[in-house]
Amino acid sequence: MVGKTVVMTGATSGLGAVAAETLARRGAKVVVVARDAARGARTMARLTAANPNVTHRLHLGDLSRLTDMKRVGAEIAEAEPIVHVLANNAGAMFKARQITEDGLERTFATNHMAYLVLTLGLKASLEAAGGARVVNTASAAHRGQRFNPADMQSLKNYSGPFAYGRSKLYNILFTRELARRWAGTGITVNCFHPGVVATRFGDDSGGWLALLARAVKTFAITPEQGAQTLIYLAASRKVAGITGEYFDRCAVIEARPPARDDAAAAALFTASMKLAGLPD
Repeated sequence: MVGKTVVMTGATSGLGAVAAETLARRGAKVVVVARDAARGARTMARLTAANPNVTHRLHLGDLSRLTDMKRVGAEIAEAEPIVHVLANNAGAMFKARQITEDGLERTFATNHMAYLVLTLGLKASLEAAGGARVVNTASAAHRGQRFNPADMQSLKNYSGPFAYGRSKLYNILFTRELARRWAGTGITVNCFHPGVVATRFGDDSGGWLALLARAVKTFAITPEQGAQTLIYLAASRKVAGITGEYFDRCAVIEARPPARDDAAAAALFTASMKLAGLPD
C-alpha cells in the first residue's frame, strides 16, 4: 500500500479504525470522512502514529446529508486527484423513523445514499489511479429483504432492524449495478459481510434496540477479525480484477436472490440518482 491513497468512512471506531490503521501501517495515506471532530482528531493521531511518513487527512461531514456528501466528495477530489481505494464503511441503525433535512429516511440516507453520492463524487480520482477499488460494507442482514420500489425508505411498518437490513440489501444491489456501469474503467467494486462485530454500532440507537445490540455483541467477533475482509479487498493482489461480488471471510459467496436481482439494482440506482439530484 506504499504510495496509495485510501478514502474511508466509518474509520473512527470499530472495524473501520482497525482497517484504517492497518492500511496506514502498510504504507497507505488514509483520508477519513467523519462527523465528529473530536473522534476524527483522535483517529488522525492514531494514523500518524501508524504511518508518520505521509500526511493523513480528515474531512468533516454528516453522512446523512446530501449537501455534506457532495461537498466532502468535491473537497476530497480536489485535494486527492488520485484515489486508489474508497471504503464506504460507515453505517447506522435507528430505533425510530427519522427524516433528514433532505426528506430522506435517515437509515436509507446514511447507509445507502452516502455510499452513492461519495463514490460518484470521487469517480475521476478513482479512474486516475488506473486500477482503483471501491469496497462497500454490506451485511448478511440483507437476508429476508426485498427491493420494493413503492416503499424504498421504509415508510410502512418501520422498525430499526428492518430498515437496516433493507439498507444492506441496497449496498449489495448498488455494488452490482455500479460494477456493471463502471466496467472497463479500471475500477472494481465489491462488497462484503464483516460478521457480527463487537463495535459501537447500535449503541446510540436508543431503548430496546440499543440493549439488543449490546446483547448480541456479547457473542460477536472482535473488530480485528471483522476488519480482515475489508483489508483484503483493499489491499490483496488476489482480488485485482474481480468486480461486482459479495465476500465473506475473504471469499466470494452468493448473496440471497433478491440481492442478485439486476433489474432491482438498476431501478434502485436510477431512483437514488434522482433523489440525490444527480444525472443518471
